[in-house]
Amino acid sequence: MLVDSPPEPRAETAPAPPTRRAIRSFGLLLSLVILALVVLASIAVGAKGLSPQQVWHGLFHDSGTYADVVVGDRLSRTVLGLLAGAALGLSGAVLQALTRNPLADPGLLGINAGASAAVVTAITYFGVTSLSGYVWFAFFGAAAVGALVWFLGGSRGATPVRLALAGTAISAALYGYLQAVMITDDAALGKMRFWTVGSLASATDSTIRQVLPFLVAGTALALGLARPLNAVAMGDDTARALGAGLNRTRALAMAAATVLCGAATAACGPIVFVGLMVPHAVRSFTGPDLRWILPYATVLSPVLLLGSDVIGRVVARPAELQVGIVTAIIGGPVFIFLVRRRRTAQL
Repeated sequence: MLVDSPPEPRAETAPAPPTRRAIRSFGLLLSLVILALVVLASIAVGAKGLSPQQVWHGLFHDSGTYADVVVGDRLSRTVLGLLAGAALGLSGAVLQALTRNPLADPGLLGINAGASAAVVTAITYFGVTSLSGYVWFAFFGAAAVGALVWFLGGSRGATPVRLALAGTAISAALYGYLQAVMITDDAALGKMRFWTVGSLASATDSTIRQVLPFLVAGTALALGLARPLNAVAMGDDTARALGAGLNRTRALAMAAATVLCGAATAACGPIVFVGLMVPHAVRSFTGPDLRWILPYATVLSPVLLLGSDVIGRVVARPAELQVGIVTAIIGGPVFIFLVRRRRTAQL
């Protein structure tokens, strides 16, 4: 009599390792959580600390108490920091892809210099004294310099090297003009001294409304260029083989970076290193794919800017350090580290 043998036990299948896409998606979700915590800290922390209950009451009730007034003031500051940080990080990532230089930032193409030169001109020769007036002059200066760099860089024949050289030359000339005007005009020096440091302290609802359309348009354009910029980053010949329009992509990338950085600089002043540090750090995690670099830079750059603003409020209580000073203090050593690491990798 035959007896059926028991079935052989099946080998347990090892769980599949998480895909790189899943890891990146989880990292982006975690970045959003971190951003939410930093936003809460930006509203709650300052010369006077507020409890979570006071923050909640100030956001969703209008009773006119001191805490509610403080929350209202800090909310405008936080929203502007959120928008400007995203714009600076996104413009830096686009420029690094456009110039194929991982150490590039919005200042490389003269956009900050153009905005600064326009503001000092407005103060000295047109008598502009309000931040709402600075915004439009600064934005016009940034846009004009962006167009000039594109023209001097060769327009349709523009290359990353030509654009960088044109931006560097124009920046040097404009900063020379800026210093000459400020030295000869004490009133301009006094008014520009605060703006050129880079600050969120003067944020108002009016300023946010003025720059918001430009920031939304620039963000949408930059995010839409992820795939074409991926092709451009592989080199001109490869990009042409993949069917990417080099001139069109470069022109749109210049326009996106100019609109983003110009609007952020107009509202806050020239804030350095945000557009350099965050995209470069993000690239080490996401790899060279701009479809991930751009969203990460959009989320994590406000973390750096708002975090620096909170630090500036805490370390010098009851006064404060402007956010542009804090980002420069943080960014200097980080930039040296990045340069040294890049040099070591090339040896």
